[in-house]
Parts: sequence; structure tokens; C-alpha cells
Amino acid sequence: MSQTKAPKVRAALFCILVGIVLATVAVVTDHWAVLSPEVEHHNATCEAAHFGLWRICIKRIVTSDGKDKTCGPISLPGEKNCSYFRHFNPGETSEIFEVTTQKEYSISAAAIAIFSLGFIIMGTICALLSFRKKRDYLLRPASMFYVFAGLCIFVSVEVTRQSVKRMIDSEHTVWIEYYYSWSFACACAAFVLLFLGGLALLLFSLPRMPQNPWESCMDAEPEH
Repeated sequence: MSQTKAPKVRAALFCILVGIVLATVAVVTDHWAVLSPEVEHHNATCEAAHFGLWRICIKRIVTSDGKDKTCGPISLPGEKNCSYFRHFNPGETSEIFEVTTQKEYSISAAAIAIFSLGFIIMGTICALLSFRKKRDYLLRPASMFYVFAGLCIFVSVEVTRQSVKRMIDSEHTVWIEYYYSWSFACACAAFVLLFLGGLALLLFSLPRMPQNPWESCMDAEPEH
């Protein structure tokens, strides 16, 4: 690889590394969205919830006097009960997800996130092997794996967004308010970094195009 391309490749790999960290944090944490029911009486307890791709946490919060008719914020102290989504276990049902299509949304988002982690692992293996002498060509498949990982994260984010919207609109749930939390923001940032970083890495790792008709691609990119 030429000396002019090496800093660009390192910068692209650094952006991809940050995207990998953010994607991993988003997948393993459970603060994608926060749900809140309507509060009819103040100075009483209400149950708010936050969830991720794998589990949901329901928090019993004591409401205070105020004009806000929703439960929360979720940061208030209270008893919290976390459990993995019950519809992952055959024969069990979940009180939160009573609609079959809602279960399919959640399972699809989690499965697509697993595909994203798989692409990240394959891209990282190719990137590490490319550090050996005369194996720069492995950066090209690595960049494509990172692009695919970013696209999978984007699809998982969109499926989760549709899932939350369906929960709020459904008559089978008590939730009336929602907002996306920091895990959701990590997933969105991971998509941008992995997708754009992968494209940049692909462009920087390509050989220079020939400038003369008699010059081949092998001649256009001398080894250093």
C-alpha cells in the first residue's frame, strides 16, 4: 500500500472500530426505547418500561404531583424487574407482546442484529489478516462486510421503530407515550460509522486506475 493511502486507511479503520464498539453496546443493552402508561392518580405507583433486543425491564415508580399524566421519568428510583422476552421460549406468552405480529417484529430485529455482529466478525478477521505483507487486498472484502453490518443495524433499527409504533397504537397494551433512549442512539451512530467507514475503506484500498492505455492496474499501484 502506498504511503499516501495508509493514513486514510487507518482513519477509516478507526471510524469502523468506533462503530463496532457502538454496535456491540447497542445490541447487548436494553435501553432502546422507554414506554410509559397513562397515570390517572398522582402519589401512586405506576409501571414504566425500557427494553432492548433481548429483554424488557419494568420499573415501578412512585409518581409525584404534577400536570404530567405519564409515568416517569425512568431514571426515578423504584423497584425494577428485568426478564428476557418470554416469546423466545416456546409455550409461554408475554403480557407486553400479545399480538403475534408484534412478536415477529421483535424476533426479526434481534435476528438481524445477530447477522450484523457476524458480518463485523468476518470483516475484522479480514482486516487483521490484511496487516500481513502483500495482503492489502483483504481490506476490500473487509470493507464490504462492514457495509453489510451497517445495513443490518439500520434494518434492525427500523424494525424496532416500527415495533414501538405498533405497541403504542395497539389496544392490547397500556403504553401511550414513548421515546428512544441511548442504546437506540448508539445503534444509529453505529450504522453511520460502519456504512460510511466501510465505503471509505473500500475506496482507499482500491488500486489506482491506469493513467495511460498501455498501463495496467498492477503497474499503476507500485508496491512500497
